[in-house]
Amino acid sequence: MKWFLDLFSSSLGRKVLMALTGIFLILFLAVHLAGNLQLLKDDGGKAFNIYADFMGHNPLIQFISKGNFAFILLHAIWGIMLTIRNRKARGPEGYAIANKSSIWASRNMGILGTLILIFLVIHLKDFYGQAHFGSLSTQVYDGKTVTDLYAQVAYWFKVEWYVILYVICMAALAFHLWHGFTSAFQTLGLNHMKYNPVISFVGKVFAIVVPVAFAIIPVFMYMGITI
Repeated sequence: MKWFLDLFSSSLGRKVLMALTGIFLILFLAVHLAGNLQLLKDDGGKAFNIYADFMGHNPLIQFISKGNFAFILLHAIWGIMLTIRNRKARGPEGYAIANKSSIWASRNMGILGTLILIFLVIHLKDFYGQAHFGSLSTQVYDGKTVTDLYAQVAYWFKVEWYVILYVICMAALAFHLWHGFTSAFQTLGLNHMKYNPVISFVGKVFAIVVPVAFAIIPVFMYMGITI
């Protein structure tokens, strides 16, 4: 047990933890996007409400969901700690050198991550918090009563400042993923000349497509566009 604690108290251990939690969150984003795209269906929110009800009451999904919140918190805390440690280690002169040799996203992962974390707190308060602890209206589909989470989402996605904030945070997520995706695989030792171009390509595609798809949802709902 001591070796495990020593590992994750070391600089390498913290980077490994960041990589592992980052990969888990990448998978979560893909699954979450698949569900959220149902918001764009022209069915009055039926598909999304049924999906949200399943996700909110399935024991396995709920267990994974609680673990996901823990991973988000760990990822954010370790990310902030790594950013502070790295800046202290570099000092003003080292930071100036780093500015010339690294891309903007890699130099500002802490800032991007903090912006995303602030957005998540707001997002969870307005949706997850209301779904589990609020008093939302209900809908009946095929004889089953479910919470009308779609109405809550539709309300906020008609608020201009919220839509703008959402899009800005998705841009931050894109920059965060642009560096973080490939960095996570390299940290875990999955670094090979043969596969690096593939990992880099997939990472860049994911970093663009997923945040753009997330951003499209509130924009389309604000404009009244359905699919």
